Amino acid sequence: MSYTALYRKFRPQEFEDVKGQDHIVTTLKNQIKADRIGHAYLFCGTRGTGKTTIAKIFAKAVNCEHPVDGSPCGECPTCKAIAAGTSMNVIEIDAASNNGVDNIREIREEVAYRPTEGKYKVYIIDEVHMLSIGAFNALLKTLEEPPAYVIFILATTEAHKIPITILSRCQRYDFRRISIDTIAARLQELMEKEQVDVEERAIRYIAKVGDGSMRDALSLLDQCIAFYLGQKLTYDKVLETLGAVDTEVFSRLLRQILEKNVTGAIATIEELVIEGREMGQFVTDFTWYLRNLLLVQSSDDMEDVLDISSENLALLKEEAQVVEPPVLIRYIRIFSELSNQIRYASQKRILIEIAVIKLCKPEMEKDYESIIDRIDSLEKKLASGVMMAAPEGALGQAAGNVANAATPTPVAEFPKAVPEDVQQVVTNWNSILSEMAGISRTYMKKAIPSLGAGGTLLLAFDDPNAYEYIEENRAGCMDEFKELAANRIGKQIEVLVKLNDSGRPGKEVYPDLREAIQFDIEIEDI
Repeated sequence: MSYTALYRKFRPQEFEDVKGQDHIVTTLKNQIKADRIGHAYLFCGTRGTGKTTIAKIFAKAVNCEHPVDGSPCGECPTCKAIAAGTSMNVIEIDAASNNGVDNIREIREEVAYRPTEGKYKVYIIDEVHMLSIGAFNALLKTLEEPPAYVIFILATTEAHKIPITILSRCQRYDFRRISIDTIAARLQELMEKEQVDVEERAIRYIAKVGDGSMRDALSLLDQCIAFYLGQKLTYDKVLETLGAVDTEVFSRLLRQILEKNVTGAIATIEELVIEGREMGQFVTDFTWYLRNLLLVQSSDDMEDVLDISSENLALLKEEAQVVEPPVLIRYIRIFSELSNQIRYASQKRILIEIAVIKLCKPEMEKDYESIIDRIDSLEKKLASGVMMAAPEGALGQAAGNVANAATPTPVAEFPKAVPEDVQQVVTNWNSILSEMAGISRTYMKKAIPSLGAGGTLLLAFDDPNAYEYIEENRAGCMDEFKELAANRIGKQIEVLVKLNDSGRPGKEVYPDLREAIQFDIEIEDI
């Protein structure tokens, strides 16, 4: 006998076997038990969530000779005939290929005849949104007033394409995406029945890739088992079969991008291409990886939302420390745009390489997010003492302004004495800022720590937006800074905030204490 695919072999035959659609199963069973069966149903939902399966079980249940608690017995001749597809009472129609007026007229003529056996004739019209306008109009009257022995079940993945006149005549049931836990549990159960040794981590990855579809997950599992027939199915083998990429590669690629290492990042892409990884899937997975990093930065309680192991969550939290939220948002935007472009592209690799170069070189873009990324990159280079080469066009201008260059730039005079508590805060400046929340930290980095009246810590700002955000204590940023500073130095400190409106650079007006005090540049990378 020929092999039967897993999703067909283990298709549920009674309501109790259906997973993840309890709200629909319970309602339908109650209708059958109370004999309150409707004449038209509309099953909506994404692929592989059980629409056709539940339609067939419902057809069996309403015709079953010995129903058990609203579910078909599966043993009577009617149940067996419907399960085998030989019953004249259940008519399945694919609207994708039978979408004309004539096809619907045939149905209108057929419903005039009573079922040869059983109580009801059940018409299951799959992908009903594919019917033409004329076909919908032809169906309308029959759908509104069908004979008492006829039930229509319309199934679709795109309910918005169905005319409102049809929708208003049906009981609508929305099928939910099935959770990863539910799919994984079902796959594990079936693998035990099939006596196939599968690693739990591999099962969960397949359930995740199934994207809420039980049928997709079973098809993927079938493919992986066939590739490694007779062997234990491990996580790495699943990745290899599906052309997917491990998170370790995402971590390496992200660090190469943050280091502006174009050569290394392109080499990583080359490695994935040589290994035969599916480029479209790589773009999707890397975008989700970046999204997970952003969620980890946004809150400490993300275990349930991310649905990943504690080990991977710890790695994500470690990765999240090396990249700022605005930078992550820019990366996600670029890769989200790429996922739309790559779907129909013939040269996927080239598009991915261009996107990676954009990430490494923010100067290629002129939007706000890329400018922030460029400024952040320059600040890091200046903080580490890296000299910046002047553009060629600026050399002639510099040569013509030798006299001006010879004039020393005015620098604010440093105070003769700095209180010890202010010294300690400035010494731990980077460490304190690294513990602040994303947007507060971004604006606080624009501050010039100086000395105010009465020996207080003065934060001077050239940027009016940063000044306004900090001065108004938005999102509790100033309270957070004071608390972190107190934790570092062991005492509360008074802080003043001032906007530099002198028309001169802030460092010419307010002495930057970081230049006079040895502080922790190397302790934290912010």
